[in-house]
Amino acid sequence: MSLKYIVYLGKNDGMNINLVVLFIIGANVLVSLKGFNDFGFFERYKFNVGGIRRGEQLRMVTSGFLHVDFMHLFFNMFTLYFFAPVVVTYTGSLKFLVIYFASLLIGNLFSLYFHKDEYHYSAVGASGAVSGVLFSAILFQPQMKLALLILPIPIPAYIFGILYLLYSIYGMRSRVGNIGHDAHFGGAVGGYLVTLLFAPALFEQNTLMVGLLAIPIIILFVLQRIGKL
Repeated sequence: MSLKYIVYLGKNDGMNINLVVLFIIGANVLVSLKGFNDFGFFERYKFNVGGIRRGEQLRMVTSGFLHVDFMHLFFNMFTLYFFAPVVVTYTGSLKFLVIYFASLLIGNLFSLYFHKDEYHYSAVGASGAVSGVLFSAILFQPQMKLALLILPIPIPAYIFGILYLLYSIYGMRSRVGNIGHDAHFGGAVGGYLVTLLFAPALFEQNTLMVGLLAIPIIILFVLQRIGKL
């Protein structure tokens, strides 16, 4: 399930979009445009297991600002545009940036872990970071409505979040499509954990929802522990 299939059915009150969010979107656009027109630049800064294991850790960050094409870039930034203002409203700009970059890094760490022996494995995109922002927004507003373009039935965000993670586990096991399911899952976990670290009151305010969102995470680690991933 790629982020491009997600539809937010509420208003974007982030319509007062924060300057920090605009900066992140602008950085993604500029770096991606450079990558579209400079193959050497793209190859130098994309996520690549072999490169990272040779010590090129900068790829862990720079790959999150590169995209394959305009559609890949558009859907990631479109999703960020709608959900980032929700997070900024509750956390402020600095903590939003921590959530964004922590999700990006944790998503790429998941990819590195699950593909550590595939030296040619490569990936690009802000999907891990955007997944983290999406899950942070879900924690703050679990009752907002989300849907899929292919199945436009509104469902509460926290239920969507559970289904999203379960599908990501399925994608990781079956290698469905040309999608970095591990980065999506890792980014979502990053957004979930860092948001709870910043807003521990959510444990009391939305105990059931916080617990339900943890179930797919537990399932993933159990599957990994027993060698099913």
